[in-house]
Amino acid sequence: MAKAGSTAVDDRASLEALSAFIGRHRRLFVLTGAGLSTLSGIPDYRDRHGDWKGASPIQHQAFVTQLTKRKRYWARSMAGWPPVARARPNAGHRALASLENKGRISRIVTQNVDGLHQAAGSSAVVDLHGRLDRVVCLACGKRVSRSCIQDKLITANRGWLTEADTLRPDGDIDLGEVDYEQFVVPDCPSCGGILKPEVVFFGGTVAPHVTKCAWDALDRADAVLVVGSSLMVWSGFRFVREAVRRGQPVAAVNRGRTRADNLPIEKFDLDCARLGELSALA
Repeated sequence: MAKAGSTAVDDRASLEALSAFIGRHRRLFVLTGAGLSTLSGIPDYRDRHGDWKGASPIQHQAFVTQLTKRKRYWARSMAGWPPVARARPNAGHRALASLENKGRISRIVTQNVDGLHQAAGSSAVVDLHGRLDRVVCLACGKRVSRSCIQDKLITANRGWLTEADTLRPDGDIDLGEVDYEQFVVPDCPSCGGILKPEVVFFGGTVAPHVTKCAWDALDRADAVLVVGSSLMVWSGFRFVREAVRRGQPVAAVNRGRTRADNLPIEKFDLDCARLGELSALA
């Protein structure tokens, strides 16, 4: 069994090697995942082995075609949204914002939907899977703030749970055995169409212009830094696989297994918030 002291030494060596990686490469393509936001109170989907921690999230096709699924989603989201809205950036988000401010990042491409990169001060951000704080009408395209929809949900569903502590990265939450049929889902205020969070649900597709922006950023970068992602989702993993094919160096900061562990990358088993300790950011 490794002693606590040896773990600290190993972490220090990893931090020094990670700092050296960042120092060697002047223009980074940064890909972030749920592991970056866990210290901000937003949990991730997978454990250290890359396996699901709980039930799978809602599928895109089920949401758009089944009213019962939409009622279930919005009822759970009404309770799960407040803690997501209150979440604040941690040291990892702030470290990346500092790197961007120094001109060291081509883009931050994030698989997260929490908006914490922007809250930390980053502006060169590609929200690969959208933003949870925005809602869009699937019929007319009107966009509404999530806070506005939260008010409508609470007004239309008196007596329902409006906040809970345990949630998922997409603001969903398990309410147990509940009769969702009684839940009222607001329609689009302009056309009466279906309202959906402006995020890419599982089974959905990333908009082509969003993907292009990410690929353009990879073209401008001389290395890739993965932060807090197991890379199990193809939409993120494809950038790492392509970078390796091109010969661009890749480093990954993540607790546990990643999909790229069998590729020639530098791997650092560290908490993402420890990016704030790197001398390369000074």
